[in-house]
This record gives sequence, C-alpha cells and structure tokens, in this order.
Amino acid sequence: MDHDHYPDEYIRDILSSVKTIAMVGASANEVRPSFFVMKYLLAKGYHVIPVNPGQAGKDILGQLTYARLADIPGTIDMVDVFRASDAVPAIVDEVLALSTLPKVIWTQLTVRNDAAAAKAEAAGIQVVMNRCPKIEYARLCGEIGWSGVNSRVLSSKKPILGKGFQSFGLNRSK
Repeated sequence: MDHDHYPDEYIRDILSSVKTIAMVGASANEVRPSFFVMKYLLAKGYHVIPVNPGQAGKDILGQLTYARLADIPGTIDMVDVFRASDAVPAIVDEVLALSTLPKVIWTQLTVRNDAAAAKAEAAGIQVVMNRCPKIEYARLCGEIGWSGVNSRVLSSKKPILGKGFQSFGLNRSK
C-alpha cells in the first residue's frame, strides 16, 4: 500500500465495513482532538471504545475506558491511534497479540511508522496512516464541504441521508 496516497474507495471501504473502533489515546478532555473525533464517530453510529490507562474504569462520552486493547471484551474492527509515531510499534505488537485481529489499524494526523505498518500488513491488517477518520468520513460524504473545504467530491445528485446525526453516509459512486 502506498501510504502517501490512499484511494477514496480504500478509505470508503474501511469506514463502511468497520463497526467497533478501539481508540488508543482517547482523552476525557473535551478540547483534545481524540475527544471530538470520538464524539463524531459515536454520532455516526460507530461503537467507539476508549483505551487509556490513566482513565481505565471511567467513562468517556458514556463509554467505559480500558487500560489495554487486550482488556476489551469482544472483537475490534479498527484500532484508531492517537499516540506519537514512536509509540506505534508497541501498539502494533499489542494488536498482533490479540486472539482476534482487527481489520484495520488507523493512525491519526502526523502519526506514521512505516516499519510498524509493514508488520501489521504482513499479518493481514489494513493500515491507514496520517489521516483522521472524522475528516475522511466528512469528506467522503460531502459534509466537510459545508465548511467551504474542497472535499474533492463533486456531484449534482441529491445526497441520500444515511444513518447517524446529520449524516449523508458513505454513499458509493456508481
């Protein structure tokens, strides 16, 4: 995978297929990016599980926080990483130690570790780096265009309202 450029369909397929997201580095501080990304993803219908050892056992946005990925009951579809690039190899190792591997490891803006990505991909896990699922979701469904941002999505078709709060959904091009 070329981690400098992701095809829209690759991102759309990921965001359409995942349901449960473990957010490593989730914060209870409402001015932190992880807080409002989590809030947005919850509003879009995703099940987001915060992972933060300092907040373990407490709620963030009504969701129980876990100390480690291995502590989460059930399966995880995607791990969203809000940690520095040098923390990614240890997180990938933690992911690979899970009994059921997630489909995707996604690292946030400015977070990139090519060696860790290669290790995850060798285990069959899709990787997205240096991107934000909130921004990508909004861009692909046209919501980000409401703010005057060039979403690279142009259509004369009336959008079909999807699931979630004010969501046009990740409609596929035909």
